[in-house]
Amino acid sequence: MDENEEPQDFIRICAEKLCTEEVSQLVVSPSCGAVSIFVGTTRNNFEEKKVVHLEYEAYVPMAETEIRKILTDIREKWPSVKHMAVYHRLGLVPITEASIVIAISSPHRNDSLDAVKYCINTLKATVPIWKKEVYGEQGSAWKENKECFWGKQDDK
Repeated sequence: MDENEEPQDFIRICAEKLCTEEVSQLVVSPSCGAVSIFVGTTRNNFEEKKVVHLEYEAYVPMAETEIRKILTDIREKWPSVKHMAVYHRLGLVPITEASIVIAISSPHRNDSLDAVKYCINTLKATVPIWKKEVYGEQGSAWKENKECFWGKQDDK
């Protein structure tokens, strides 16, 4: 076990196809027995509409800043967390492909599992990344995350 291994954070927002194995390997540590991963993929339906693909846009500098804030919060809430990686894809994301991969390592599973859930939920609520669902002949729609608080006047 390498006690001197410094915790690292990896953030990438890109147009390339995401590789879950690559992201998970970034957070592996000899001092950790858990690597928890969330992979968000494009599904082929939404509210009885056939989804052809998703398209993502972002203001990358602000999105990276907001993701860094989330990772800082995670380190405060779960001090045992070692390494964290958040990769988000922009542009067209076909059915079954990943739009986001989050990987977090910690000595024990509960902290990494809780941190991953907090990360995706907070990211969807606060990070300026926008999703358009494309329905083919039925058109398309920009989607607001249900968790998003932008412009909301009340808590629910």
